[in-house]
Amino acid sequence: MEFKINTIKANEADLVMLPVYSENKDLQDEKLTVIYKHFKESNKFKGNAGEICVATNVVESGVQDIIFIGLGSKDELTTEIIRGSFGKAIKKAIELKAKKIALNMTSNKKLSVEDITKSMVEGIGFGEYRFDKYKTEANENSEIEVSICTDENGKPNSIDEYIDEALILVETTKFARDLVNEPANVLYPETLAEKVIGSGNKYGFEVEVFDEKKINELGMESFLSVAKGSELSPRLIVMRYFGDESKKDDILGLVGKGVTYDSGGYSIKPTSSMDSMKSDMGGAASVIGAISAIAKKKLKINVVGVIAACENLISGKAYKPGDIIGSMAGKYIEVLNTDAEGRLTLIDAVHYIIEKEKVNKVIDLATLTGAALVALGVTTTAVVSNNDEFYKELESASLKADEKVWRLPDFDDYKKLIKSDIADLKNTGGRHAGTITAGLFIGEFVQNKPWLHLDIAGTAWTEKESSYCSKGGTGVGVRTLYYLAKNRY
Repeated sequence: MEFKINTIKANEADLVMLPVYSENKDLQDEKLTVIYKHFKESNKFKGNAGEICVATNVVESGVQDIIFIGLGSKDELTTEIIRGSFGKAIKKAIELKAKKIALNMTSNKKLSVEDITKSMVEGIGFGEYRFDKYKTEANENSEIEVSICTDENGKPNSIDEYIDEALILVETTKFARDLVNEPANVLYPETLAEKVIGSGNKYGFEVEVFDEKKINELGMESFLSVAKGSELSPRLIVMRYFGDESKKDDILGLVGKGVTYDSGGYSIKPTSSMDSMKSDMGGAASVIGAISAIAKKKLKINVVGVIAACENLISGKAYKPGDIIGSMAGKYIEVLNTDAEGRLTLIDAVHYIIEKEKVNKVIDLATLTGAALVALGVTTTAVVSNNDEFYKELESASLKADEKVWRLPDFDDYKKLIKSDIADLKNTGGRHAGTITAGLFIGEFVQNKPWLHLDIAGTAWTEKESSYCSKGGTGVGVRTLYYLAKNRY
């Protein structure tokens, strides 16, 4: 799919997208006004937010399709309404086999041109996504040309800039979705590392990959305990982007959970919960996508990302409930549940990124707990943090991305739940407050650095198609992390 500005005239397109508000009574084009009024007066289309109506128009070049896109009331317009409405519209355009689309630019006093432009592009870019590489029929979406029609004849530089930034976020979020959607027999620690190396070469960041021998030399016993049940060896993947040489000591650290398949280990999951466990590296995918976007945009910031990639399987070598294991930080952990494995990989990655990469602040993302879905459902990411100001940065970035977050409490009472009688910590605090205790377990290893833990168990994967998300990986977190980095510099 290709986006351009004023390259296709409305009467030359084979499909025209016309965003309208519920208050609209007339359109600029007299002929289209007649069609629009027909649907409006017959109550077939009211212009409500997310409402789509398809009509046919006859022009000099032949017959073209028209998609009226409802945006709702002008006073209630949001970027998420725009994104969702255009996501629905592009799905319909693909269904109609459109190749040349003229998209009428809308305006609204409530939102900036930047917000409107980027939301339209994101809605269309995300809406056309589908993971179909293993289907034999060809995907022809890439042949679609979308021309944004403005009142100006030339190419407004600001619009061009907004489109470019939106396309970077679309591309890198789709990449994250692809990684999550890949089956575990295709994407495992070694091949994930290869994907990251390719991304580093493409977008411009350094990648270093440590094999099992090096991981062992680093003393990552907690990470290796999870990994040892699989015949496929783990990988520690380190990504480095230094966009501000003048502040080499100011580094943002991103850690993503990279369990490429999670059976639950000896605390085995039921079959119905296993088929989507290829998605247990959703945090890693988000970190990879975010660093790719940051590097592509050449943001003036220093970022290091770390992924402890492994599989959690059952074998004669696998770790067991009741085991006591060490960690890179020197703390000992009583294993009560081998399905609480993500936090065991993350603590070694967090300790590594602080000790070896010298980051100042840490954000970890993980599909960590089912309790996050119980608490917040599938629309909101749970957050545990030790720093109010850092959380405000995240909240601001999430609002820009329209990716909802909600902070959970971190009272000392919860920390007592992860104290072990026979070791320093136990890897689960029991049924109560599971998302909080899982986050606080990781928090025991952040060394008082400003820290954010994002539990994306409910938001990284969707079981049903929506306006701009297809079933599967969502790529949640890529845009929020990007905007957090952008706002920092």
